[in-house]
Amino acid sequence: MHEGDPLEQARAAGADAVQFFLGDPQGWKAPTFPREPGELRAAFAAAGVDGYVHAYYTINVASPNNRIRIPSRKLLEQQLRAAAAIGAKGLIVHGGHVTAGADPGEGYDSWRKAIERIERPLPMLIENTAGGDGAMARGLDALARLWEVVGDATDDGGGEVGFCLDTCHAFSSGEDLATIVPRVRAVTGRIDLVHCNNSRDEFGSGRDRHADLESGQIDPALLIDVVRAAGATAICETPDAAADMRWLRAKLG
Repeated sequence: MHEGDPLEQARAAGADAVQFFLGDPQGWKAPTFPREPGELRAAFAAAGVDGYVHAYYTINVASPNNRIRIPSRKLLEQQLRAAAAIGAKGLIVHGGHVTAGADPGEGYDSWRKAIERIERPLPMLIENTAGGDGAMARGLDALARLWEVVGDATDDGGGEVGFCLDTCHAFSSGEDLATIVPRVRAVTGRIDLVHCNNSRDEFGSGRDRHADLESGQIDPALLIDVVRAAGATAICETPDAAADMRWLRAKLG
């Protein structure tokens, strides 16, 4: 994640892809741009750098609370339009959750409505999550249920819905990384982006705390295997992301 001008930071790190927010990730305000959208789009294209926008963490279109769900839909649509305006390759959004005691089916139904109603001018990449009761995308069983909804709702041709695989989240949710790529593809048919992160916590912890690639609980060689098998762009969301990207690039050859 980056503050300031993401393209300049990508160049400084020697990266060919960068992920960033368009505003305060903990807020509800409309997207903001580090510079004029058309200028940023042209600069990314000229530099040969792929930009990915991460939607705000506050967005939860699965929420049973309409004071959260309805603003979440509105903000998600704003984020999609803003990301498209700067030529981003995709917008990443978390799967969200229902509140304690609520029927998870209600959350999946809310996702169906969101996908049916929100225009997607660029791929919207749903990301798996680490923990939380009632989470829509924690583990492969939940993801399979969500993807049934996604498949039904995208028949209208309203734009692509893809998948972002976070290695820390998968590990923390109790999924075996050695087989995660083919098992995810069996559910979603695709992996569009990898968030290559190690975990500060043990397998199945349900905790979302990223560690640098060589210093967490996941065998670094396994992270390399996941990225290679996925065959998708990888982004590091680690404390020393620039160093981790250089390390990962060297290991992948």
